[in-house]
Amino acid sequence: MPRFTKITASIGPSSESETILRQMILGGVNMFRINFSHDTGDVQGKKIESVRKISKKLGMPVGIMVDLQGPKHRIGDFATDEKYSISVGQTFVFDSNPEPGNSFRVNLPDKDVMASLRIGDRVLLNDGKIEMQVTDVAPDKIKTRVVRGTEIWSRRGFNLPDTEIKTSVLTEKDRADLEYALSKNPDWVAVSFVQRPEDIAEVRDFITARTSSPIKIIAKIERKNAVEKISEIAMAADGVMIARGDLAVELPFEQVPAISRQIIRECRRLNRPVIMATQMLGSMVESEFPTRAEISDVANAAYLRVDSTMTSEETTIGAHPLKVIETMDKILSCSDMDAMAHPNDWVRSENAPDNDWSRSVSSMAYLNHAMAIVVFARDTDAVMQISARRPDVSIIAVCDNNLVANQLCLLRGVIPIYTPDSFALRDIKMIAKITEIKSGKLVIVDGDEVSLRDLD
Repeated sequence: MPRFTKITASIGPSSESETILRQMILGGVNMFRINFSHDTGDVQGKKIESVRKISKKLGMPVGIMVDLQGPKHRIGDFATDEKYSISVGQTFVFDSNPEPGNSFRVNLPDKDVMASLRIGDRVLLNDGKIEMQVTDVAPDKIKTRVVRGTEIWSRRGFNLPDTEIKTSVLTEKDRADLEYALSKNPDWVAVSFVQRPEDIAEVRDFITARTSSPIKIIAKIERKNAVEKISEIAMAADGVMIARGDLAVELPFEQVPAISRQIIRECRRLNRPVIMATQMLGSMVESEFPTRAEISDVANAAYLRVDSTMTSEETTIGAHPLKVIETMDKILSCSDMDAMAHPNDWVRSENAPDNDWSRSVSSMAYLNHAMAIVVFARDTDAVMQISARRPDVSIIAVCDNNLVANQLCLLRGVIPIYTPDSFALRDIKMIAKITEIKSGKLVIVDGDEVSLRDLD
C-alpha cells in the first residue's frame, strides 16, 4: 500500500545540494519548504530552481512551499551581550527610547506593538521562559510586572497571547521576499503569525496583483487569536499549518494536542489540507535515531490523518537529513497501514453534509472495494474535497497542468500524475499501468460524472 500521509521537508545548508535533494525526493519527500526567515532571495531562488530541475528529470511532481518570516517581534539591545538579572514582582519597562537596555527597561522597536498592548496583557519572552504582565500603558512607555524569569538579554523574541496587534501580516521584508518568490513560481505560500482572515485576504490581494498563476496560501496557526478564529481563517486560506512551536508558547502546552485535533477536524470539514509541524524528529538534528516519543508523535499524526508532517531543523541544519526522511517514511508507512486496517469513520462522519458528493465518491470506493479513485483534475477543487473525506484508497489525480499536479503533492492519499496525453484521451489503461494497478475496480471522477470501471 502506498504511503498516504505526505512528507514536507525544509531545505537548508544540510540539504540544499542537488544530490541530497534528489535522494530526498526518491526517499519520499512530497513537498519542500523554502524558509525565507533565512538567507537572501537569490539563495532561496536557487533552491527552487534545483527542485524544479530534479522533479522534471525524475518525472515526479514535487510541491514547493515558500514560507514567509512574518512579523516576528523582538525587544531591543542591551548595553552589553551579557544576561541581565530580573526578579519576580519587579517593574520592567518597554519604551521607545533607543538607548541600550538594563535590568529595568529596554527599547521596544515596534510601534504597532506599543499601540496594541493593554493593561492585563501578557508579554512572553524567550519562548515563554519569561512572563510579564502589563500594569500601565502610555504612548511611549509600557510598564509591566515580572511574573516569571530571572534573566533577560538582547534581541529576545516575544509572544503576545492576549493581544491582537494592529499591523499588516506582511512586513517590508515579506513583501520583498514574496515579490521575488513569485518570480520563481512557487506552488504554495505559507503566511506566518496569522491573526485574522483579513490577513489571508491581504496576502491573496498581493499575489493576484502580481501574477495570474493560482498560487495557494497556507495559514500558519501559531497565535492564540488564530485558534479562536480557525474556521474563518481556514475558509479564507487554501490550507493550514499547525505550527506547534509558537502555539505551545501562546497557549498552555498541555492544550496543544487537543487543539491540534480540533484544527484537523475543522480543516477536514472545510476541505482544507493540514500540515503538522515542529520538532517531529527534533533529536535527529544530531542523532541518527529518533526518540520513542518522537516515533509516537509522527505515528499519531498519521492516526489523526493529517495531510502532511513537516521537518524543520532536522533537514536544514541536521547531520542526517536523508536518515530523517527515511525514518519519517518508515513510521508513516507503518502507521498508515495500521490506520487503514480499522473502519474508516471519516467517510461516514457526521461532520460531512448528507449531500456532500465527495463523501458519496469515497463511500462508492469503499462499498465496491475499489483499488483507487481516479480524478481527471483541471484544478485542485474536486481532489481536495475527496481527499478531505479520507477514503481508504489512493486518489490518482490525472493532471494536464503541472502547477495543479505540484499543488496536489501536499494532499493526503493523492498520487498526482502530470500526463497531458492520458488526460486528453481519458486513457484509464495507461493510468493504471503508470500507477501499477493490474486489476480490480476504479472509481472514475470526470467533472460532474462519477462511474465505476472494472480493469479485469
